[in-house]
Amino acid sequence: MARLQGKVALITGAAGGIGLATARRFAQEGAIVAVNDMNEAAGIKEVEEICAAGGRAEFYHGSVTDADFVKNMMKDVVHRFGKLDILINNAGVLRDAMSHRMTEEQWDTIMNIHLKGTFFCSRTAFEHMKHQNNGRIINTSSTSSQGNIGQANYAAAKAGIIGLTKTLALEYARYHITVNAVAPGFITTSMTAAIPTHVHEAVVNRIPLKRKGEPEEVANLHLFLASDESSYITGQVIFIDGGGTVGM
Repeated sequence: MARLQGKVALITGAAGGIGLATARRFAQEGAIVAVNDMNEAAGIKEVEEICAAGGRAEFYHGSVTDADFVKNMMKDVVHRFGKLDILINNAGVLRDAMSHRMTEEQWDTIMNIHLKGTFFCSRTAFEHMKHQNNGRIINTSSTSSQGNIGQANYAAAKAGIIGLTKTLALEYARYHITVNAVAPGFITTSMTAAIPTHVHEAVVNRIPLKRKGEPEEVANLHLFLASDESSYITGQVIFIDGGGTVGM
């Protein structure tokens, strides 16, 4: 039997990279997938491909920074599919700059999308999951949560997500809702593709496994945390980085 058969999952930032790989993996494992992204064309294409392969999916175009949109999106998911079992908070962008040159807009954009968006989506999902007395919330932190030059905004937001994850895990446990965070390292995505070759090589050289990770590898971790196999795991942050943070 498929590991997510009959489950309903909402994945934000799902039109590319890790979110796309996760949506496809979940659909393969029997989940109904609600795809959210700001890239409408890519999101619609993804849903069409999932449905063509025999899965069920729906696209929702909008920003996780808009609390009303988030509320209406989840209300529609539950109306269409009857419930919401899994939330993957994956929406994100980069606005890198050295801290002394970082603008207020660069700071606010990252904080709003990554941290506020995760908060909005999590608290809204909770309102549906608590009535089911079950649920899985999986947040996206990063190895940058440990600090990274040129990413004061991103590092602060991703560190904040760790604190948020642990707090929500404590608050939601009585409803049998688990809350965990995945912290990817250097993963093959459109964001890392823009990195200059010499920087890419230097980063890979510092990773014990001597390679970048693939979105599908993160999707496999999402699958485990979303499945019944992880029922006793909550409040945890799992680094998936080829050993890059070992010793930090």
